[in-house]
Amino acid sequence: MFKILLIDDEESILKVIKTVLSEAGFEVLTAKSKKESLSLLEKEKFDLIVSDFLLEDGTGLEILESFRKKDILTPFLIITAYGSINGAVEAIKKGANHYIPKPIDTDNLIKLIDFYIKKQENFDVEEEFDGIIGKSQKMKDLFKEIDIVSKSESSILIEGESGTGKELVAKAIHRRSKRANHPFIPINCSAIPNELFENELFGHEKGSFTGASNREIGKIELAGEGTLFLDEIGEMPLFMQAKLLRVLQEREFFRVGGKELIKMRCRVISATNRNLEEMVENKEFREDLFYRINVIHLKIPPLRERKEDIPLLVKKFIDKFSKVNNKNVYDIGNDALEILMNYDWPGNVRQLENIIERAVVLCQGEIITANHLPDRIKSNSQKISENIRSENNSLNLYDIEKNIILKVLQEENFNQTRAAQKLGISRKQLRTKMKNFGLL
Repeated sequence: MFKILLIDDEESILKVIKTVLSEAGFEVLTAKSKKESLSLLEKEKFDLIVSDFLLEDGTGLEILESFRKKDILTPFLIITAYGSINGAVEAIKKGANHYIPKPIDTDNLIKLIDFYIKKQENFDVEEEFDGIIGKSQKMKDLFKEIDIVSKSESSILIEGESGTGKELVAKAIHRRSKRANHPFIPINCSAIPNELFENELFGHEKGSFTGASNREIGKIELAGEGTLFLDEIGEMPLFMQAKLLRVLQEREFFRVGGKELIKMRCRVISATNRNLEEMVENKEFREDLFYRINVIHLKIPPLRERKEDIPLLVKKFIDKFSKVNNKNVYDIGNDALEILMNYDWPGNVRQLENIIERAVVLCQGEIITANHLPDRIKSNSQKISENIRSENNSLNLYDIEKNIILKVLQEENFNQTRAAQKLGISRKQLRTKMKNFGLL
């Protein structure tokens, strides 16, 4: 049974809320003071804590701070009167999950508790892998590849469209490798002027050129025995490609203006949003460097190919930006989620994250609706929405998913393998969904 600790110094409020929550099927223990609640928290384990902000011997914030110091992540909800809203916002900053204004709407409180129950029941360790979110088959396959290649010392090339999270993948590889205790040094090759590239990578000696008043250590040297991440390597000018190739081959280099040969000890992970093979054919990228950095190749799927991950990403971003902006937003409505599911996401996860941040800031209530989404997102998804709605114009997520699957199956002449690939799920998952929707 879901166990709740309810903290309030007013006996009447405790009695009413405990009765309502008990009748709803929850196990409820109560405390009337900070001292009593801390004593209970030492002896009992709770699934959720609801505390009034102002107590006779302290505040709910003080209980929260004591609780969080022990790295306990149990959901903590603060009850607040109008006059102590600022205190509730401070509690959100300190790690509270939500604040509940007085007078308490018990129906809304039960819905909120149900939300945290579902959140705990639906938790899947495979949904978050070293900071990367995804439960689609394509992402699970990527997670397995990351885990395998992180144990090697070979050079890795990560391919993916802008906004797919190439640096997140590189960091995950680094953290899971034996180099994890050494630096992770990123370089954005598209942001460095050509004349500064050599200095950025290799550093320089004092007096090596006008203005070089001190020795400067380059990024390769700074990486030490860690990882050097060359993001957007396709933007690296050809003259630097030749210099980088030599360093990767010889594993040694000179600082600009230097005479001391320095050993290269780091591993190199590169990333690109361009087709390097085409660039090689067009003489825009060195073929020998391409094979040197592309010993192991990882490809990150775009968001449009793994749309089943969108609800998971949305929830994660809502939690993140509610905390950052001290907001009380905790969920998204079906109308808004349908729009997000229908959109093609040319900017991928980064674009989705920006949209949710904007929605959280604009939302004055607790649930994001379609009104909080940009007009361009709503208009671009309108045509797709009309195609996948069922005959009774339902916006029910069950109907939406069923119609998407049926539409893709029809497009692929009911070839389940091709349909599964197009949907970004495994054939086994597709067959399970087809059975659930009565399509088998």
